[in-house]
Parts: sequence; C-alpha cells; structure tokens
Amino acid sequence: MLDPGEPKFRRRKADRPGEIIQAAMEVFAERGFAAARLEEIARRAGVSKGALYLYFETKEQLFRAVVDQAIAPNIQMVRAMIAAHPGPLADLLRQAVERILVLVETLPVGGVLKMVIGEAGNFPQLARVWHDDLVAHILGALADAIRAAQARGEVKPGDPRAYALEIVSPMLIAVIWREIFVPVGAEPFDLGMLLRQHVETMIEGMRVKEAAA
Repeated sequence: MLDPGEPKFRRRKADRPGEIIQAAMEVFAERGFAAARLEEIARRAGVSKGALYLYFETKEQLFRAVVDQAIAPNIQMVRAMIAAHPGPLADLLRQAVERILVLVETLPVGGVLKMVIGEAGNFPQLARVWHDDLVAHILGALADAIRAAQARGEVKPGDPRAYALEIVSPMLIAVIWREIFVPVGAEPFDLGMLLRQHVETMIEGMRVKEAAA
C-alpha cells in the first residue's frame, strides 16, 4: 500500500492501470469493440496513448483486463455466496438476485454484454472470455446448488444445468432490453421488479409440491 505522504505523481502512477480499465469498460460499453479507440480510452483515463501502451498493448488485452479485474471479481462474489449458502434454494435465489441487481446497476455490464453479443462473430475471443470467465462460473454454481436442492427433495427432477439457464436467461434478456430497445423508445421495465418476479415464478415452478391429503 502506498504511503499517503508519498508524492502525488507516484500515487497517480500506481492508480493508472485501474483508471485505464475503468475507461476501457466505459468506451467498450458505449462504442463496441471494433469502434473503440485506444486514443479515446487513454484520454478518458487521463493518460497519453504512449502511457497506455506501457500497461496494455492491444484492445484484446484491455478487454481481458476489464473482464478479469472489473467484472469477474463481482461474479466470483456471487459464485462464492451461492457455493456457501447452506439453506433452501428459494432463499439463495432471492439473495442472488439482489446481488446481481447491484452489479448491473453499478457497472456498465449491460453495455459490455451487448458488445460481446453483437461482435462475437468477428471477435470470437470476446465470447470465449465472457463465457469462460463469467457465464460458466455462474451456471456451474447454480447447477450445483440446484442439484443439492434436488437431493434434499426441494426441487423437481430435471437437468440442473438447464434449470440454471432458465433462471439466468430472462435476467440477461432484461438487461439487453434496457440496452437496445429502451434507447429507441421502448417502454422500460423496472429491472428489480422484473427479476424478483421471475425468481418467484421459477421457485414456484421448480418446487416439489406436497402430496394431496
């Protein structure tokens, strides 16, 4: 950790990678990958293009850093919460939704996700990084939790991974709706209301019903 008494320029230099990553995340979300320019990222980060190259040589490296350092730690927190949850699946899903809402409201995750979907054909490495570092972790953790809930008799028989995808997919569509259709005039959804309602619907649909007396 830097000493608060150290010269300002030294503290500024130590902060630069994080500032560059934050700027890159914003530019990727707004412009997309192909249209993003290192010059603009450097300008937003308050550094020269030459200084940016000291830390990141390509846009691909910057995208990897955005995922690894800005988004993945938040996803790993959700994953850890899912893995450590000892109680009923219904309680876990409700808690997970609240964590995910904080994530999508505080980071431009929707814009970056839109970029990945729109440009995966030309830049398949974007989709690979997004899948391997983010999506696979959440689906795997949810599938494990659902499998455990089935073993406890809480959840109906069925493919746990398919159940996990059924839970996650509408959340992604809601975020994409906000990113793509709302800017052109579509009526927005209350994201919190939508996700909470969806989770309650999934809980009821997956729940093992008590046998009639």
